[in-house]
Amino acid sequence: MEEKKIIRRITLVGVLGNVILTAFKLFAGIYGRSGAMVSDAVHSLSDVFATFIAFLGTIMAKRPADEQHPYGHERLECIASVMLGLILLATGIGIGKTGLQIILSGHYETLTAPGTIALVAAIVSIITKEGMFRYTKHYAAILKSSAFMADAYHHRSDALSSIGSLIGIGGAMLGFPVLDSVASVIICFFIIKVAYSIIKDAIQNMMDESCGEDYDKNLKDFIEDQDGVEGVDSVQSRRFGNKVYVDLEIRVDGNKTVSEGHEIAENVHDMVEKSFPEIKHIMVHVNPADE
Repeated sequence: MEEKKIIRRITLVGVLGNVILTAFKLFAGIYGRSGAMVSDAVHSLSDVFATFIAFLGTIMAKRPADEQHPYGHERLECIASVMLGLILLATGIGIGKTGLQIILSGHYETLTAPGTIALVAAIVSIITKEGMFRYTKHYAAILKSSAFMADAYHHRSDALSSIGSLIGIGGAMLGFPVLDSVASVIICFFIIKVAYSIIKDAIQNMMDESCGEDYDKNLKDFIEDQDGVEGVDSVQSRRFGNKVYVDLEIRVDGNKTVSEGHEIAENVHDMVEKSFPEIKHIMVHVNPADE
């Protein structure tokens, strides 16, 4: 499927699904007198903005290189992921603060048990958000999009928070109304944990982090199997948004001409970029092999 179609489809599913789910959960929370469900609705509303940010980040990151940005725009996806994580963080803190204020007030006798509709909304949310997580994660992997992968785990955090809502609402209906507020605080921790993970991964991808020893070794073994390569002196990989750049030094027969050495280097360059699609560019330096 064409990349643009996948991006539009993921965005449509994310925005439309969250708008409908937010409206239903907000209605259920207000009508069913459940603070936990209202908190859950606010979380779903943040998903709408998160999906839109992921959409913008992915579209802008795929713009071709220009004079001001000769290495492309891939890091815009990381920026979008950081913004998404900050939205989640603010949402989680707000939800936790409200629930904690009710718990610390101690006036539990004034709390009323939630209605059945709030319980139904929690179950619907769990099923829907888990489905949206699996759908978005599947296509984010195809696109190799960190922003949409972050959005997928945003859906998963909403499903987990709805499990907290389900437990809290169920407990409140059984005669422990304070559990509805306890559920809000539990939801807060789930959201903050996911936000931290998203922000951490995005920042690492902007710091030219290595792809790791296993990745470099696999790449080195592949290069050493190419015609004319007598060994690899150095291979250094670094992440650039959702892409990878590589600096490579290979050894070739010192008796070969400059043109022959260049031809070997060109072959290595082309084969690596063909076999490792996540590699946007590999710089190949040729060293003469020791006699």
